[in-house]
Amino acid sequence: MTEPGRLATPRAVPETRRAARAMREEVERRARAAAHHPGQPGHSAHEAPLPPPAPEPVAEAPDSVGAAAEPEAADPVPGVAAPTADVPATRRAAHQAQLLDPRGSTPVRHARPRRLPRRIAVVAGLAAGAALLMGSAAMTAMMLPTALAAGDDHAAATALGAQLPEIAQLPVPAVEQTAEAADICAVPEVSAALQAGADEAAVAAAGGGEAFRAALVEGRAPCVNLGDSARIWTVVDKTRPASPVDYRPSGLVLPDGVRNVEGGALRADAASALASLATAARNAGAGEIALESGFRSYQTQQETYGRHFAERGERADQVSARPGYSEHQLGLGADVVACAGACGTLDDLAGSPQGQWIVEHAWEHGWIVRYVEGATPVTGYSPEPWHLRYIGPELAKAYHDGGWTSLEDFFGLGPAPAYLG
Repeated sequence: MTEPGRLATPRAVPETRRAARAMREEVERRARAAAHHPGQPGHSAHEAPLPPPAPEPVAEAPDSVGAAAEPEAADPVPGVAAPTADVPATRRAAHQAQLLDPRGSTPVRHARPRRLPRRIAVVAGLAAGAALLMGSAAMTAMMLPTALAAGDDHAAATALGAQLPEIAQLPVPAVEQTAEAADICAVPEVSAALQAGADEAAVAAAGGGEAFRAALVEGRAPCVNLGDSARIWTVVDKTRPASPVDYRPSGLVLPDGVRNVEGGALRADAASALASLATAARNAGAGEIALESGFRSYQTQQETYGRHFAERGERADQVSARPGYSEHQLGLGADVVACAGACGTLDDLAGSPQGQWIVEHAWEHGWIVRYVEGATPVTGYSPEPWHLRYIGPELAKAYHDGGWTSLEDFFGLGPAPAYLG
C-alpha cells in the first residue's frame, strides 16, 4: 500500500514550465476521477490526490561561516526510482520544481553576501578608485596620440579634458603696489628739508639715494637743481661751471683729527665726513690718510691752472680745471695722500694700502673717487685716485651699488670731455 500523498507510478521531474503545467493538470484530473469513482481499479479509497514529486531541495547557504545546512531527504515513492542527489541543473529548474510541490516546500534561499570588515571595505574602495583613474589615464594615452597625429586639436583637448579630473583653481593673492610719487617735491618732508638746507635729509625723505637719483633722471624732481653749487648733488665739470662762477661756500672748517698738508678747509659736512673716513682707515689698519688740498677759491684756481698751463699748454685741461669749473671751489672736493710717518705724493696714493681702502670703503662715509680709469671721455679728466668728491652717504651708497663711474652718468647728464669755448 502506498503512503498517502505519494504517486504509485514513477514520475520524472518536469524540465520545462509546460511539462510542469501538464503534470499538474494530470494530477488534478486523476484526483477528480478518484473522487467520483472510488471503486475503479488503479485507485484506492485511502489515496489522496497525488502531487508531483518534490524536487531535490537546494542546499541553503549557511547563515554564518563554517555552518552548513543539511539538505532535506526526499521520501522514496513506491515504484519510482530514487532520485539522484544532484541539485537541479539551473536555478530556474529548482524554482519550477518548488512551485509544483503542493506541500509548500521551503523556499530556496540565496546565500547572503558576507559583509567585509570596514577597513577592508575602505581599502577596496580606494583600490577601485585607483583602478578607475588608471583606466582613465590609459584611455587618454590611447586617444591623445591619435588626435595629435591627425592634427585634431579639438579632439586632443577633449581627450585631455574628458579624462582628467577637474582641479579647483588656487586663489590668486591680491598684491597691492604702492604707487611711486610722481613728484618727490610734493612730499612734505622733502620740501621741508630743502628749505632748511638739509640735503642729506631731503635725499632720505625721497626714499634714499637711488629713489632720489631716479626721480631726477625721470624728471620727477623739479625742485632739485643740479646746477645749484650749494647742494651736495651739484655737478661741476667742463660744461657746467659753478653758479655763480666765483662761488664761495660758507661755513668752511678744517677737518678735525686729519693731518692737513696745506692747511686746506672744507664745508662743514664734508670736513666731518673726511674725519670719519680717516679714522675708519686708521682703525682698519690701512694707515693714515691726510688732506693735501681742500677748498680753492676762484682766484686760487686761476693761479693753479696758470701754473699747469705753463708746463703743459693745452694738455693742462686734462689735469687741472679752469677757474670756476673746479670741484675744489665748492668746498666738496679733497685731494688726499697716504702717510706713514712722512706723507707721500698724490701719485703715491694708488699703490698704497690707504688708496686701496679708499676704493673699497670711501662710499661708506659719503665720498666717491670722482675721476677713475675709463671715464675720461665722460669727465674730461685723466684718472685721479686722490681726488675725492663728497655727495653724502645716501647718494654715495646708490653710486657704489649701481657701479657708476661718473656723476654725469649717475644723474643722466651728457658727457663733458672738453670746454665749450
